[in-house]
Amino acid sequence: MLNEYLKNASAKWMKGEGPYHNIVLSSRIRFARNLKNIPFPSLAGDEDTEKVVNTTKDSLKRAETGLGKHQLTWMKDLDNLEKQVMVEKHLISPLLAKEDRNSAVMLREDEAVSIMLNEEDHIRIQCLFPGLQLEKAYELADQLDDLIEESADYAFDEELGFLTACPTNVGTGMRASVMLHLPGLALSKQINRILSAIGQVGLAVRGLYGEESEVVGNIFQISNQITLGQSEKDMIKNLLGVTKQLVEQEEQARQNLLNESKIRLADKSGRAFGKLSNARIISSKEALELLSQVRLGVDLGLLENVDPTILDDLMVLIRPANLQKYARKDLNPQDRDIKRAEIIRKRIDLSTNKEG
Repeated sequence: MLNEYLKNASAKWMKGEGPYHNIVLSSRIRFARNLKNIPFPSLAGDEDTEKVVNTTKDSLKRAETGLGKHQLTWMKDLDNLEKQVMVEKHLISPLLAKEDRNSAVMLREDEAVSIMLNEEDHIRIQCLFPGLQLEKAYELADQLDDLIEESADYAFDEELGFLTACPTNVGTGMRASVMLHLPGLALSKQINRILSAIGQVGLAVRGLYGEESEVVGNIFQISNQITLGQSEKDMIKNLLGVTKQLVEQEEQARQNLLNESKIRLADKSGRAFGKLSNARIISSKEALELLSQVRLGVDLGLLENVDPTILDDLMVLIRPANLQKYARKDLNPQDRDIKRAEIIRKRIDLSTNKEG
């Protein structure tokens, strides 16, 4: 059972690879849309929110042959643990997990598409791809957006663009983001200087779970901060350009570290691997920091015979809801630290040539 859980707990789209996948963990596009003449979800009645769900569901039925099948799941039909598992897999937002009133998600089979209904906005279309594939994610989100718009009358202003519940999303209603693993820049102490410069070109830097989440394990989420005054394609072009620069700088930092202190780097990665392989109790923060060191060692060829997707998988597997899902019971913080250590040992066991 554990092996099956370890293989299937992370989202299906995470199993693939994309350009620069050793540094860019994922690319995401999200559109916020609202229906004309229906109050935003926080003020809408049951009849209104039901109309949002039915309109979106009927639109996507026509897409099943071309854009994949989307399964509708009502939030009220999930228990709290199931909702949190979906949050940890980045399939729904923490806000949607709190909303039971006619809120739902339409999830594509490969989990690369999730369409949240009656969250902060009526419709939030999210497309996720591994590696640096912002344009591909945008293309798919745009197709879904057009399809829904054939049946829905979006709230749109000629001057402002798409109208949204939060003013910071008005305009295109689009958030484009990439998740980056930047241990080389962190170890060489360049990261703070570079990230502060990113803020000056209209981009925001956040942690693993977006707004207000802490940066741990050298994982940074970078997204457009402005949704008004630029076209969607220009915003993506800007983010793509900055991301490629970051990739180049990270690669250079890794090479410099390799040239100047290969033995120390190998020692650091090996010690991290040893701790993860033998720990009996470990916090989420410590685990992510050690996993970052292991992933760096794997990427630089300093650790052999370890599955390089180990960081991607364990980022999901070691989260509180996933641990409790596996344990099939509520766990207090100490028990979660114990279960986390067990899961990591087993996953490493599978990674080191025993999975076949």
